[in-house]
Amino acid sequence: MLAFTFPGQGSQRPGMGRPWVDHESWELVDEASEVAGRDVAALLLDADADELKDTRNAQLTTFVSSLMVLDAVERIGIDAGFCAGHSLGEYTALAATGALGFQEGVVLVAERAAAMHDAGIAQPGTMAAVLGLDDDQVEVACNLADAEVWVANFNAPGQVVIAGSHDGVEAAGKHAKELGAKKVMPLQVSGAFHTSFMSAARDRLRDAIATADIRDAEIPVISNVDAKPHNLGAEWTALLSAQLASPVRWKQCLQHLAALGVTRFAELGPGGVLTGMAKRSVEGARTISVATPEDLDKLLEWVGGGAVSVKQPEGEHLFAHERLVVSPAAGIFTPAAIAPGTTIDVGTVLGHVGDHEVRSPFHGSMQSFIAVDTERVTPRQPIAWLRTT
Repeated sequence: MLAFTFPGQGSQRPGMGRPWVDHESWELVDEASEVAGRDVAALLLDADADELKDTRNAQLTTFVSSLMVLDAVERIGIDAGFCAGHSLGEYTALAATGALGFQEGVVLVAERAAAMHDAGIAQPGTMAAVLGLDDDQVEVACNLADAEVWVANFNAPGQVVIAGSHDGVEAAGKHAKELGAKKVMPLQVSGAFHTSFMSAARDRLRDAIATADIRDAEIPVISNVDAKPHNLGAEWTALLSAQLASPVRWKQCLQHLAALGVTRFAELGPGGVLTGMAKRSVEGARTISVATPEDLDKLLEWVGGGAVSVKQPEGEHLFAHERLVVSPAAGIFTPAAIAPGTTIDVGTVLGHVGDHEVRSPFHGSMQSFIAVDTERVTPRQPIAWLRTT
C-alpha cells in the first residue's frame, strides 16, 4: 500500500519552481497567485533563501509547489491509499484528498502563515533539533531546563525538535547533551511553533478553519495531533486548531501508517526530508521523493516494482505517454459529446464542472471519461483519460 506524504515549512528552496515552468501543472501557480493576491511564481522562481525563510513565503510556496507535484503525479495515474503531511503539509494532504478545496487551501494557508508570523513577533521564540537522544530523554531535558521549552516535533527515532523561549531552548539543549545527545542544532525559524507560544495564532485561525468548508473524503489523512486517520470533515476544525500549539507526532504518524499496511511512502514536494524520516521510523519502508518533472519517470519505475494503486481506466495502465485531465473546481460534472478516439487539441472543452469549463491542457487522443455525467467531483479529481500523440 502507498501513502503520499507532504513536507512542511523548511523544505522550500530557491528556484524550486524552475523545473515546472513548462509543465501543465504550473497552472496551479497562476491560480494560487490570483487567489492569494501575491506573485507566487516570482517566489518560486526568483526569491532567495532569506526571502523564502519568511514564514508567510515559506508556507505558501511549499503548499502550492507540493500540490503542483501532486497534480503531475495524478496526471500519470498514480493514487495513494492514505495521505499525511508534516505540520503545514497536513493542509496539503487535506487538499490532496479533496477534503479542502485548492482555493480555500491557499486562503487558509496564507492566513495560517500570517498568524504564525505575527505570533512569533508578539512572543519571540526559537526551535532546535536534538539528535541521537530518545524521546523521553528529550522531554527530561526540557523539564530540567525549568523554563519555557517543550518538545515540538517527534520526527523520527533519535530526531526530536524542541521549541520555546531562547533561554529555555538553550538550557534544554545543554541538558540534552549531558544526557547523551549527539548534536543540538538551532533552527532558523521565526517562532516557537507547535507550542503554547502559538496560542494567539490558534485563536486567530480558529474561525478561518471553521469557515474553510472542510469536507468528508474517501482517502483518510493521518493527523499530526493524534497520529490517527480521519476522513470526516467535521473533525478537522478541532484537529487543525490544536495542531498549531501541539507537538507534531510525525514518527507516530508513520508508524501508524505502517500498522495499517503501508509499505511505500512517496514524498511529494520540495526537499526530501520526510523520505529520510520514513526510512528511520518504519523498518523496511520503501521510499521515494518527487520534486521535479524528471522524478515522474522514476516514480513510474518505482511503482512498477510492486503492487500499489495505479488508476487503470478501461483495464489499461497509464504510462508516461498518457495523461489525465483533472477537475478545475468542485461541482457537478457534465461531459461534452466527445467519442473515444477523437483527437483533442490543447484548450478543447471536455465538459463543465458547474460553471467552470474543463479544458484539455495537452494534445492527444480521447480514450474515455473517468467521471460520469452528473457526478459530483472535487478539485483535481481526474475527469478524462487521453493518450498523447
